Amino acid sequence: MEQKSNIIQVPVWRKYSLSVEEAAEYYGIGEKRLRNIVAEHGNEGFILEIGSHVRFKRRCFEEFLDLATAV
Repeated sequence: MEQKSNIIQVPVWRKYSLSVEEAAEYYGIGEKRLRNIVAEHGNEGFILEIGSHVRFKRRCFEEFLDLATAV
Protein backbone atom coordinates (compact mmCIF):
# COMPACT_ATOMS: atom_id res chain seq x y z
CA MET A 1 0.00 0.00 0.00
CA GLU A 2 1.22 3.46 -0.88
CA GLN A 3 0.84 6.36 1.48
CA LYS A 4 0.58 9.92 0.18
CA SER A 5 -0.32 12.84 2.39
CA ASN A 6 -1.71 10.52 5.08
CA ILE A 7 -4.08 8.90 2.53
CA ILE A 8 -3.70 5.17 2.11
CA GLN A 9 -4.08 4.01 -1.50
CA VAL A 10 -5.41 0.44 -1.66
CA PRO A 11 -4.83 -1.35 -4.98
CA VAL A 12 -8.10 -2.08 -6.78
CA TRP A 13 -7.45 -5.83 -6.76
CA ARG A 14 -7.32 -5.73 -2.92
CA LYS A 15 -10.54 -3.77 -2.40
CA TYR A 16 -13.67 -5.49 -1.08
CA SER A 17 -15.99 -3.46 -3.29
CA LEU A 18 -15.59 -1.35 -6.41
CA SER A 19 -17.44 1.71 -7.61
CA VAL A 20 -18.95 1.61 -11.09
CA GLU A 21 -16.00 3.63 -12.39
CA GLU A 22 -13.42 1.35 -10.74
CA ALA A 23 -15.22 -1.79 -11.96
CA ALA A 24 -15.37 -0.43 -15.51
CA GLU A 25 -11.64 0.17 -15.56
CA TYR A 26 -10.75 -3.08 -13.76
CA TYR A 27 -12.97 -5.43 -15.80
CA GLY A 28 -12.92 -3.58 -19.11
CA ILE A 29 -16.71 -3.29 -19.13
CA GLY A 30 -18.35 0.05 -19.92
CA GLU A 31 -19.96 2.05 -17.14
CA LYS A 32 -23.28 2.09 -19.02
CA ARG A 33 -23.28 -1.73 -19.28
CA LEU A 34 -22.39 -2.06 -15.59
CA ARG A 35 -25.31 0.19 -14.67
CA ASN A 36 -27.55 -2.00 -16.86
CA ILE A 37 -26.28 -5.08 -15.02
CA VAL A 38 -27.24 -3.41 -11.73
CA ALA A 39 -30.73 -2.70 -13.11
CA GLU A 40 -31.11 -6.29 -14.39
CA HIS A 41 -29.59 -8.05 -11.36
CA GLY A 42 -30.33 -5.63 -8.50
CA ASN A 43 -31.07 -8.44 -6.04
CA GLU A 44 -27.91 -10.43 -6.76
CA GLY A 45 -25.31 -10.89 -4.04
CA PHE A 46 -22.64 -8.93 -5.89
CA ILE A 47 -24.49 -5.60 -5.60
CA LEU A 48 -23.86 -3.41 -2.57
CA GLU A 49 -25.91 -0.25 -2.16
CA ILE A 50 -24.51 2.46 0.09
CA GLY A 51 -27.12 5.19 0.18
CA SER A 52 -27.64 6.16 -3.44
CA HIS A 53 -24.28 4.73 -4.48
CA VAL A 54 -23.86 1.29 -6.04
CA ARG A 55 -20.75 -0.79 -5.55
CA PHE A 56 -19.77 -4.23 -6.82
CA LYS A 57 -18.52 -6.81 -4.33
CA ARG A 58 -15.38 -7.68 -6.26
CA ARG A 59 -15.10 -11.42 -5.57
CA CYS A 60 -18.84 -12.06 -5.89
CA PHE A 61 -18.97 -10.14 -9.17
CA GLU A 62 -16.01 -12.13 -10.48
CA GLU A 63 -17.93 -15.35 -9.73
CA PHE A 64 -20.90 -13.94 -11.64
CA LEU A 65 -18.64 -13.08 -14.59
CA ASP A 66 -17.04 -16.55 -14.49
CA LEU A 67 -20.47 -18.11 -15.05
CA ALA A 68 -21.64 -15.59 -17.64
CA THR A 69 -21.48 -16.47 -21.32
CA ALA A 70 -22.11 -12.87 -22.40
CA VAL A 71 -22.02 -9.52 -20.65
